[in-house]
Amino acid sequence: MLILIAGPYRSGTQDDPLLIKQNMDNLEAMALPLFKKGHIPIIGEWIALPLMRLAGSTEIGDRVWNEIQYPVAHKLLKKCDAVFRISGESKGADQDVKIAQEMGLKIYYHLEEIPNEE
Repeated sequence: MLILIAGPYRSGTQDDPLLIKQNMDNLEAMALPLFKKGHIPIIGEWIALPLMRLAGSTEIGDRVWNEIQYPVAHKLLKKCDAVFRISGESKGADQDVKIAQEMGLKIYYHLEEIPNEE
């Protein structure tokens, strides 16, 4: 399965770069375990961050950032089979889950729930 990892990125950071990096590290920490289970992990920021830089975003929350950050995840959901919602408060991740549920995608909250693929 192609699985979107959703969780806090900017939430709870007050845009502190160190805290944002910690959130990104938490998201990325789930990628290898998903891959080892036989799935393809994807994180929206892996695509959004380079696009925002190329589009001229100069700070978190600017016009370019807002035009790209969340729409990338929502477009990715159309290609995904499931969402892995990791812990932590995040309006963006909650919105991803809501959209995924409306699309009928599987939602996982614990790594142990995700089946191994052969």
